[in-house]
Amino acid sequence: MTNNSIILTEIADVFNGKTPSKMEQRESGHPVLKIKDISADGVFSGNFTSFVDKEFFDKYSLKTIEANDTLILNAAHNANYVGSKQYKATEEVTGSIATGEWLIVRAKKGKVSPDYLHFFFRANKTIHAIKGLVKGIHLYPKDVCRLKIPFHSLPEQARIASVLEETDMVRHTRKQSIKLLDDFLRSTFLEMFGDPELNDRLWDAKMFSELGNLDRGKSKHRPRNAPELLGGPYPLVQTGDVANSNGYIKSYNQTYSEIGLKQSKLWPVGTLCITIAANIAKTGILTFEACFPDSVVGFSPSSSVRTEYIQMWLSFLQKSIEDKAPESAQKNINLKILRELRVPTPPIDLQNKFAAIVGQVESTKQKMKESLEQMNNCFNALMQRYFG
Repeated sequence: MTNNSIILTEIADVFNGKTPSKMEQRESGHPVLKIKDISADGVFSGNFTSFVDKEFFDKYSLKTIEANDTLILNAAHNANYVGSKQYKATEEVTGSIATGEWLIVRAKKGKVSPDYLHFFFRANKTIHAIKGLVKGIHLYPKDVCRLKIPFHSLPEQARIASVLEETDMVRHTRKQSIKLLDDFLRSTFLEMFGDPELNDRLWDAKMFSELGNLDRGKSKHRPRNAPELLGGPYPLVQTGDVANSNGYIKSYNQTYSEIGLKQSKLWPVGTLCITIAANIAKTGILTFEACFPDSVVGFSPSSSVRTEYIQMWLSFLQKSIEDKAPESAQKNINLKILRELRVPTPPIDLQNKFAAIVGQVESTKQKMKESLEQMNNCFNALMQRYFG
């Protein structure tokens, strides 16, 4: 990292977009880029959902996005989310108007490489600095303009950006490979068993409750009201741990004490955990013994089904199950809804074959994830080297 730095305003323009009012929005016309159009990973969804007419566009034409602009989320209902989403503008969005929730950073020609500038904003040090600039729930251009950026010659900036881009692309390719394996499992399921909602192969169908032990987790007391329940050796898996498990629960953020265990239950390895509150019908298989609250349901299969089959079957039904949850402050479903679901039950030999495929794919995914972690460490080390 160079010891030289320069104030951002000397090499880039920083300004907000413009949000059209409901009256100014149209069903077609000039596109508007909204926050929801960009994924958490900084990828454009491919479709615009908001438009304005020519009059609005001409009035705010200076708010149009140019290729290679860096866009940063500048306002949210929660201050922790401000600055959390970034996007390097591609040709797909060029010419669209950014809403006022986007802060736009545009490199001044001949002053800084847009790619180098974008990586600067992705650096952990910069992200931390931006968090410190948030006022209330807003991030203002005049404050971002004062950030200091490591200064290099344009050729050196291009070299640094090229190194980071190449490393980042390798990471992206590995992530895509992992996703393709997930897609392969879903397509394999459909090929072997048909549509799980329609049961077009006419497999014998049984109620979910008939296929094994299906019961809610247990916690007689809320841990936040009884701190003595926490801090012991027994893992406490919660809805977020299940929803973010990618199929297999390998980590947890809280534990029960001996007192906590007495008012709960320790579930065995291999239990299929199913969320019924907040995150509806998300699943994860326990890789260690654990307790969980009544917002999670545990399933242990009988000899007629495999856990891997049930888990994939549920993944296809997740949206329809979620739609059954009543609208409230926090969505939830009761155990009765799960128990009465009709499950197509193909021959166990066929399920065993699918489970074996799942095992092989998961083994390959694990190796890929370990490789991805090494790539992430390499990328982070380079970002540290160049931006601190």
